[in-house]
Amino acid sequence: MRERTKLDASITAVQTIETDLADNVEIIELAEMDDDKEMEAEAEDALKALAMTAKTAELQALLSGEADGNDTFVEIHAGAGGTEAQDWADMLFRMYLRWAESRGFKYETLQYMPGEEAGIKSATIQIKGEDAYGWLKTESGVHRLVRISPFDSNAKRHTSFASVWVYPVIDDSIEIEIDESDLKVDTYRASGAGGQHVNTTDSAIRISHKPSGIVVQCQNQRSQHKNRAEAMSMLKARLYEAELRRREEEADAVNATKTDIGWGHQIRSYVMQPYQMVKDLRTGHESGQPQKVLDGALDPFLAASLAARVHGDNKPVSDID
Repeated sequence: MRERTKLDASITAVQTIETDLADNVEIIELAEMDDDKEMEAEAEDALKALAMTAKTAELQALLSGEADGNDTFVEIHAGAGGTEAQDWADMLFRMYLRWAESRGFKYETLQYMPGEEAGIKSATIQIKGEDAYGWLKTESGVHRLVRISPFDSNAKRHTSFASVWVYPVIDDSIEIEIDESDLKVDTYRASGAGGQHVNTTDSAIRISHKPSGIVVQCQNQRSQHKNRAEAMSMLKARLYEAELRRREEEADAVNATKTDIGWGHQIRSYVMQPYQMVKDLRTGHESGQPQKVLDGALDPFLAASLAARVHGDNKPVSDID
């Protein structure tokens, strides 16, 4: 029923756009015949508004992948560089939470490993909302930050890296078979400063899937059994996401996200100094307001990368401001 409702809404949107377009073109033709400038201007304004509606519908049509409508897991890992890289990973963590909030999505922090001095070593978020995975699936990769380090007393410019991995939450209708002998399960005590992200019991779970090399962790529940169930759900989702990528013949993109978190592998650069710029290296999309992007204004970048993925080029189907 959800799929039927979504398809019905998409068809209705296209039909409405076609009808409104024909009506406004006819009004402009009549206005030109009658030399009615006011009516002509109103119809032109209506066409501009219709163009924005068409852009929205166009973007929605890009979210047609098998798991695009699902909730999503987002993993963030700091690259080499100690405190500077860990602070950058924490900034990305905050960016995705702000993006989720801007869309009215719910989220839950499943794993959070703080850095020694500041920032985070790694974190895993579950974002719940319509098409959450579809919107974020192209965010997997290495993100690069250039700025004057607040941790450097000499105020020198630093370059930091962090990796992001996005994969869908799968529902019970999708069966993923996992051989228990392929798993290595470790328990440990969650550590940190306390608060909502961690607990202090020996209930945290780390599961390693030997054939694929995938490792997942969960520590948000106080029950070891609940953490294990959540970690198994994450592992199944990772395996499913890998299969989706194979079907889409994007092995090169997957391999790129598994390489070193450093030079030559980044998908997006966030430059704070000596100039202000965020640039996606896959699509060429840019923003001169990096702070706005870090506050969650990701939609233009997500739209551009989705369009490039569907159309096989580096140009978005429409410019989205």
